[in-house]
Amino acid sequence: MGDRPLMIRELLLLLLLATLWGSSYTFIKIGVETIPPVTLIAVRTLIAGAILLVVMRWRGIALPRDPRVWRQFMFQAVMNSAVPFTLVAWGEQSLDAGLTAILNSTTPIFTFLLTALITRHEPVTWRKLFGVVAGLVGICLIIGMEALNGLGDQLLAQFAIVAATISYAGAAIYGKNFKGLHPMQPAAGSMLCGAVLLLPFSLLVDRPWTLSPSMPSIAALLCLSIFSTAIAFTIYFRLMQTLGSIGTTAQAYLRVPIGVGLGLLFLGESLTSTALAGLVCVVVAVVAMTLPARPRNRA
Repeated sequence: MGDRPLMIRELLLLLLLATLWGSSYTFIKIGVETIPPVTLIAVRTLIAGAILLVVMRWRGIALPRDPRVWRQFMFQAVMNSAVPFTLVAWGEQSLDAGLTAILNSTTPIFTFLLTALITRHEPVTWRKLFGVVAGLVGICLIIGMEALNGLGDQLLAQFAIVAATISYAGAAIYGKNFKGLHPMQPAAGSMLCGAVLLLPFSLLVDRPWTLSPSMPSIAALLCLSIFSTAIAFTIYFRLMQTLGSIGTTAQAYLRVPIGVGLGLLFLGESLTSTALAGLVCVVVAVVAMTLPARPRNRA
């Protein structure tokens, strides 16, 4: 009984993470209208890292000093922020946010495959495999199969999103190396490393002092940095320690139904019967991929 409140709390955090990251597609779409992708992501990681540093100092949490840990932060930054963030932002210049969400929601599939075929750092069960399949079916039902009609157009942008998704999967597996650290430490460290990697490219390629970003793009960038990055990655590294790689990436399936719900509330959109069925599939998928296995009773 004691573990049930803890699991409920972790699932609520998973839902919050999906909400924060689910909204990022809209923020990115608005941001890249007047801010080039590399500069958008460079500033995103810089602001997020700075915010986390301030909060850590206020809470008395210090950054690690071990060079080995910082090398791990740098690798995590490449896999989980610098490369995939930029690829998604670049891809959304020509792709709809819906199609991007579909392609990006396959992160648990790649995490499952990498775990099953290469790392084997977590038990790969039939229940998790069922969750992978059920989640993908749910995404297709929610968005509608017609949304996939664009698949094949603008192949380069779509391959960029898929590459970002594979990178996220690898980062989710690599994130197990930060067990024992406070979740804010790898979040802040990886964001700062991402900024160090991207800022020189931004200065060289985009010359940001020549840009004239719109107010909506600036507002989207701030929301993206604060909510979808600083807060989201703190939750992400916390869940990596409790739900594991596959369980944490299950939030990718929740991003789309959350987007549908926001559309119902604020945009007056309608929900089809297939979308309702898809929501059920997504809930089943998340439960299958996150609930811990019951220990076997021994005589």
